[in-house]
Amino acid sequence: MTENLDDLNKETREAWEVNAEIWDNRMGDEGNDFFNILCWPALASLLNPQPASRILDIACGNGLTTRRLAELGARVTAFDFSANLIEKAKARLTNYASRITFHVLDATDKSQLLQTLQPSAPFDSALSNMALFDMANIEPLFQVLPKLLKPKGAFVFSITHPAFNNASSMHVMEEVDDGEIKTVYSIKVSRYMTPHHQRGLALRNQTKPQIYFERPLQYYLNLGFKNGFILDGFEECAFPPEVPQMTPLGWGGKFSELPAALVVRLRLSF
Repeated sequence: MTENLDDLNKETREAWEVNAEIWDNRMGDEGNDFFNILCWPALASLLNPQPASRILDIACGNGLTTRRLAELGARVTAFDFSANLIEKAKARLTNYASRITFHVLDATDKSQLLQTLQPSAPFDSALSNMALFDMANIEPLFQVLPKLLKPKGAFVFSITHPAFNNASSMHVMEEVDDGEIKTVYSIKVSRYMTPHHQRGLALRNQTKPQIYFERPLQYYLNLGFKNGFILDGFEECAFPPEVPQMTPLGWGGKFSELPAALVVRLRLSF
């Protein structure tokens, strides 16, 4: 039986509510290598937040990106559909509480987004870090953003690289002999083009599997173009060779030629 989007969205929210404490403990105040080495430098560069700018942080989790933006002087409105994660985010506020507003909102609910966020719009820019592939339906969000952003406003998002780091990808270690015995690390991928969803464990000790909603890159870009955005920034992010593997086949420097994430900047054309 085909699962409908509402049921998948409900299951996704339940998973994040259950896993909120584990994710908050793992990400903490400073984040992990995936965030600090791969995502944040590219996000900060493409977003280029200015002091006093107003930024919308979409699916903010425990508020890691929210706090980083506030530290840079931005005023941030942040939301997540997990009430537990928002409570974790509020608990980690220290010196920047006056610059941050949190909401519990579902990014797949167009009317909810407009009702809550449009009165305080327009925003200079919007950010979503490693979240779009956790959403059962991203079309409502892309439809709403042009109503929430200033003219020429930017939407910057990071996702796991759809071609190299999707739910079908397998990390492979092989020994080869080309006159010298070498260990080669590679990635095997069995699907990419067709959007699909699959349950998995992003953290080895998380309580409940989450759902990955896999989409090819063209899906994201064409959805942006359809809603008035143009592409004007793009980075593929791989770990430098010197970064150690946290697990034998985990992401790290052994896969330095293969990007684990990408960061995109879309900008309104009007």
